Amino acid sequence: MLFNSIPFLLLVLPTFVLYYLPLMRGFQLHLIIISSFIFYAYNDPALLTLLLVSISINIAASYAVVFGPQQHRRTYATLGVVANLGILLFFKYGPLFGRSFFPETSSIGQFLVSIPLPVGISFFTFQGISLVVEAYKGKQIEEYDAIVVRGIARHGLRIAAFKAFFPQLVAGPVVTAHEFLPQVRTKYFKDINWNSAFASLVVGYFLKMVIADNLKDQTFWVTFPYFRDMHSITLVVLLFGYSFQIFSDFAGYSLIAIGLAKLFGYDFPTNFNFPYISTTFAEFWRRWHISLSTFLRNFLYIPLGGNRKGGFHTYKNLMLTMVLGGLWHGAAWSYAVWGFFHGLVLALERLLKDAGWKVRLPAAIHMLFIFCMVTLAWLLFKLPEFSHVVEYMRCLFTNTHIANLQPLILFFTILFSIPAIIYHLMHLWTRKPQPLLTRIKPVLYGIMLFLILVNSGGGASFIYFQF
Repeated sequence: MLFNSIPFLLLVLPTFVLYYLPLMRGFQLHLIIISSFIFYAYNDPALLTLLLVSISINIAASYAVVFGPQQHRRTYATLGVVANLGILLFFKYGPLFGRSFFPETSSIGQFLVSIPLPVGISFFTFQGISLVVEAYKGKQIEEYDAIVVRGIARHGLRIAAFKAFFPQLVAGPVVTAHEFLPQVRTKYFKDINWNSAFASLVVGYFLKMVIADNLKDQTFWVTFPYFRDMHSITLVVLLFGYSFQIFSDFAGYSLIAIGLAKLFGYDFPTNFNFPYISTTFAEFWRRWHISLSTFLRNFLYIPLGGNRKGGFHTYKNLMLTMVLGGLWHGAAWSYAVWGFFHGLVLALERLLKDAGWKVRLPAAIHMLFIFCMVTLAWLLFKLPEFSHVVEYMRCLFTNTHIANLQPLILFFTILFSIPAIIYHLMHLWTRKPQPLLTRIKPVLYGIMLFLILVNSGGGASFIYFQF
């Protein structure tokens, strides 16, 4: 169910009204869970079974860790993490294993390749891991008074709401247990932060429906074999257009999720912080998909040893974390290459920093370089077949002889990329207080609302639904 669809509106409106009725205050979690199940099961009801299994595993594991015998806490936590990872590996990477290690005629290979990819499995699996690990570390007892309730039914209700909460169920942000569970309490209509919710929703829907959905009609041509007949200049512009599309699509989703959560009384952390103004790759990962990069740091990079053992181990841990982070995005080797690229440049940056080397150029040059390199790497997302990536790069350098520049494609790609560029530049401008912006903000929101109504692109799934 898409956030920009009529069925979603018909689900959210009655849920919102019932949620704040005085008679329903004792059943707010029940209502959230029911609506979330309807949301997840809308397109494929069979997938709800997997979500229920995942929720049950994490209820049992976290309850056993918190309330079970102390001498068995580590065992319960290990089993919980292994169970979460087992579900993720089976459904997400079974087809990759089948294609890579079994003959096409093999019955095992055919079975693995046929395994469906449940939407959102990466996100709710990471949530489950965060829950079990944080329970083991003691955060559940020390930080959540509400969760220390001697009763698995009450505990299960809270965990089910945490795992299934529909605003972030299928594409994040990756909200961890210690960010969500302390907020589980009775919500009141008077406490809604309307200004913040409105701003998040308007900007989010504008990024998704006006920028990303219009750019997708242009970047369609960045698919095999269509790009082979495009001029080199057109291929360059389309690649930059895809970079703005994937940002607008995912940042838009995150803002919509944050805005919806605010309507139901929950605050989610910022997930995108103007990543294309970054001057280093490390800064880019502090600004892009912040919830994922934080999760990878806390639950993978630091447990691997982080930077505690010196240079070589730090670089190795960065590389391994990013390669696994790349594979988290998709069961294709191109995602591993994408992760390897980012791990390599992060390690090189760290090496240069440790050696005391610093390239002194204007910040704008650093920003442009990082943006171009990140954009080039996005090609591995658009074309998961690695051979197609190689072919695109070949065409990029050799298609200078093609006469037709596709002026309409160029025009609309540039036109719908401009708002994303302005969005980042305005952040640079507003680093210092700008009274003018405060005065014109209502006008800007009005313009965005108008464009959402009259200039939205064709409805499409969010790019990160596939991850």
